[in-house]
Amino acid sequence: MNIDQGLFKFDFTDYHAILGVSLEADAKQIRKRYLKIARKLHPDSLGGASDADKQQASELLSKMVNPAYEKLTQDKEATEYKIVLKMRGQQLKQQKAVLQLQSPSAKELAGSNNASNLYNNSLKSLAAEQYESLDQVLSVTGQISELNLAYLVSTADQGGAPAPAPVSAPMSASAPAAPGPGVPSQPAAAAAVPASPRQHRASIIGSYLNRAKEFEQKKDYSRAILELREAVKSHPNNADCHATLANLYLKAGQATMARIHLKRALDIAPDNALAKSVAPAINRAAGQMATDKASGGKGQSSNGKKGGGGLFGLFGGKGK
Repeated sequence: MNIDQGLFKFDFTDYHAILGVSLEADAKQIRKRYLKIARKLHPDSLGGASDADKQQASELLSKMVNPAYEKLTQDKEATEYKIVLKMRGQQLKQQKAVLQLQSPSAKELAGSNNASNLYNNSLKSLAAEQYESLDQVLSVTGQISELNLAYLVSTADQGGAPAPAPVSAPMSASAPAAPGPGVPSQPAAAAAVPASPRQHRASIIGSYLNRAKEFEQKKDYSRAILELREAVKSHPNNADCHATLANLYLKAGQATMARIHLKRALDIAPDNALAKSVAPAINRAAGQMATDKASGGKGQSSNGKKGGGGLFGLFGGKGK
């Protein structure tokens, strides 16, 4: 999955381009875009696709999209990334001869005195088609990276592209907005305390759980399961996600999957309250399914009732 355009050409992984978000995107915008892409690439959204396409989608998600999301939403890594990005833009400003921009919009942007509108409009258009076809993902991502490169260069005299809002800011509705240029910072005592990586991770997991709960209340178990499957992909060691997913699979009548995630939840946290509470029902459902399967070819099951049909049932086979 090589891309040889824009910032990628200078041995720099352009995570913003991979997600198709602006260099100024805040955490809320990044998360919204990530979830949209993840759903497009999810196997459940590729029902009629070939095995090759499903494999390609899986690789795009695991090797490009997920790492980009993690990089841009982890406080420490995101801050370091923004600093390097800013420095790279300032360096390339002095080396315009090596840029060799290919797309017309990027070329126009590089020489523009009013880059912001042109950048955002061009980006919006490219992002809309970026993941519509698996075959064009890399090509469009490269074009977006060219836009990002041109924008960095055109804004380098002002210190690079404006810094995105703090990653933790959107997670709290009461968090004050960052002061604009020339506005004195608030005293430390009055400033909002940035969320730690653990708090930020808990907030993301909480969002998944809340959305799944909303779907569960509507008895839309398939969409609730989809939310939690995305959660356990990104946070495979979270017992609450696995326990909730186990409960959803139970309600959806998928006892085997319920049991798998129940076991995972209890392996991670043996005292997890939800996992312990749903364990008896899941084990009963899984046991009943095994019994039904074992007695399916006999006239009678272990509880004395007639068997579950099928060819053997038609021929009147008897139980032991």
